[in-house]
Amino acid sequence: MILSKFAAVSAVLLALGAGQVLADDMADMKPMVTKAINNKGAEIGTVAVSGGKTGVVLRIDLSAGALAPGWHGMHFHAVGDCSDLEKFKNSKAHVNHGDGKHGLLNPAGPENGDLPNLYVNADGSAHAEVASQLVNLKDGPAALLDTDGSALVIHAAEDDHMSQPIGNSGARLVCAVIR
Repeated sequence: MILSKFAAVSAVLLALGAGQVLADDMADMKPMVTKAINNKGAEIGTVAVSGGKTGVVLRIDLSAGALAPGWHGMHFHAVGDCSDLEKFKNSKAHVNHGDGKHGLLNPAGPENGDLPNLYVNADGSAHAEVASQLVNLKDGPAALLDTDGSALVIHAAEDDHMSQPIGNSGARLVCAVIR
C-alpha cells in the first residue's frame, strides 16, 4: 500500500513536470513581435519570431513603400541593436557560431544567420513567412535571445548565397531588434 501511494504521488509529480515542459514549449511558440525600422528610424512594419524545438519561424510584414520592389537579402545579426540608423552596424556581423562561410548555397556554409531572400512587391510592401533551423530562440550557441539579443537586418540587394561576407546584398536598410 505504501508503495502504491508512492507510485501515485510519483506519477502526479512526473505529470506536473511534463506539464511544465509542455508549458515552456508552448511559451516558445508564442510569437515575439518587434517593430521593423528604416534608416530614418521610421517604423515600416513588424517582424514576429516564434521558436520551437527545431528552430524559428519568422513572419515579416512591411508596409507599402518600405523598400524598393524586388529581392532583398536578409540575415540574423549577432547583436540586438538598431540604434545607429545610418548603417545599422551596431547589429554587428551575422550570427555565426561555427566555421561556416556565408551562403545557403555555399559548400563551406552556411552561417547560422543566413536566411532566404525576401521579395518586395511592386508597392514596396512585403509579407513573408520563413523558417530557419540554423538558430533557435533560447538554447545553445545559436540562440537569438542570448545576453545581447540579435537583429533581423534586410539589405538593399539580393543575396547571392555564396559571396563573402554578405552575398553581395549591399547596404543595411531595415533593422528589427530581437530581445
